[in-house]
Amino acid sequence: MGANISQLERDIGADQFPPNEHYFGLVNFGNTCYSNSVLQALYFCKPFREKVLEYKARNKRTKETLLSCLADLFHSIATQKKKVGSIAPKKFIARLRKEKEEFDNYMQQDAHEFLNFLINHINEIILSERPQNKNKNGEAEGSQEPTWVHEIFQGILTSETRCLNCETVSSKDEDFFDLQVDIDQNTSITHCLRCFSNMETLSNDNKFKCDHCTSYQEATKRMRVKKLPMILALHLKRFKYMEQFNRHIKVSHRVVFPLELRLFNTSDDAVNPDRMYNLVAVVIHCGSGPNRGHYISIVKSHDFWLLFDDDMVDKIDQSAIEDFYGLTSDIQKSSETGYILFYQSRDTTEPCRTSTSEPKVNGK
Repeated sequence: MGANISQLERDIGADQFPPNEHYFGLVNFGNTCYSNSVLQALYFCKPFREKVLEYKARNKRTKETLLSCLADLFHSIATQKKKVGSIAPKKFIARLRKEKEEFDNYMQQDAHEFLNFLINHINEIILSERPQNKNKNGEAEGSQEPTWVHEIFQGILTSETRCLNCETVSSKDEDFFDLQVDIDQNTSITHCLRCFSNMETLSNDNKFKCDHCTSYQEATKRMRVKKLPMILALHLKRFKYMEQFNRHIKVSHRVVFPLELRLFNTSDDAVNPDRMYNLVAVVIHCGSGPNRGHYISIVKSHDFWLLFDDDMVDKIDQSAIEDFYGLTSDIQKSSETGYILFYQSRDTTEPCRTSTSEPKVNGK
């Protein structure tokens, strides 16, 4: 290898470097690590990357939107002559700051808020660009067919409520693009998801108005997953509002996230209850609180893991993922903790060669 070969290329090895793959860090414009970390995670969610690049290929003369800027950025990474390097997502950030004034400053932003905004906003752009049909009153009607954003990220939750007086069960469905999960100390993602679907009792001031009894009754309620998405984004609720401090604090609890995941909190009528997921990317929050700190991401590309820290890219051992589970005690202050996890369903990827056992929650 020549002297101009980067350290990353040396670490991966010329014979191991995946053809047609590029690893480019993203330059930080003062406070944009929240955006850089999410964009890298999304770039390595293959179904998402493919759809964005397809959009770029199909829409040659489109007016500038956040989606067209994202497509230009992804295309620029995918077509670089060099295999590794860094790139400045100037146009994307400028457009983001135009689109949403909350991001138009140099304050620390929340990576989950950005992900949420980006996914929903892209979805709206796709819907708005569809050919409009006119109804009989001559008003434009957009097609309600699902977009590719729905196809990739959308799942369905069903909330089941059972009246304890007449035993009638009523259920209500709601869509989600990510699941927001409460966390406890020394647990696993599987445990957190089970808790997410625990039965709660509605009683006292919180009774349920039963249509069958036509009155307020005690009831039980639980949320379960009815449709499992192609890419499951899990947001760990690491920032909690504490009244005694009158501010949000960071919860650095140790939460194990396995390389493989199966959901056990599915509804009885779930469409695809046996979906197996592989971990493909994690957005990590580093630091002691929500308003100070830094975001980085780790991604799986082919058979190895990479760490993206703004414009820096490093290869890491799979075993290093454990460093991002969180802290076993709250005495340690600063921490690097998994914040948003991206799991891709096995049926959209090549067969995985990792073991199916979940890592131990306490100790290695």
